[in-house]
Amino acid sequence: MFRGFATLNFYADDLEAAKSWYAELFGIPPYYEVPGGYAEFRIGDYQHELGLINSRYAPAGATDGPAGAITYWHVDDLQATLDRLLSMGAKEYQPITAQGGGTFITASVVDPFGNILGIMRNPHYLDVLADGVPKK
Repeated sequence: MFRGFATLNFYADDLEAAKSWYAELFGIPPYYEVPGGYAEFRIGDYQHELGLINSRYAPAGATDGPAGAITYWHVDDLQATLDRLLSMGAKEYQPITAQGGGTFITASVVDPFGNILGIMRNPHYLDVLADGVPKK
């Protein structure tokens, strides 16, 4: 049974720069580190984990460019968050887009290290948060 995501990992050729960039974005330092190899942040209401891995540990072809699934993080102010990401050097990947008849609003960027970072306004996330327990 899937219970929720445990850790989202991004690769970076320059782990120290990525660690600094994400520490600035989140306003906190990583809570766990393996010098030169890995740094991990706990973020948000459920303390989800974002791990940064030195690209030298990536599987072959994993860091050739943005690709794959996009994990969207719920944010309270989509435009302000997108603006902040762009001001920090991220590049727009997908513009702000209404999904599901406008119920969900999404956008995504490519961080300075080549990873896709999704953000969204998601009313279902707020419902789960208000209930205090995941819905089954």
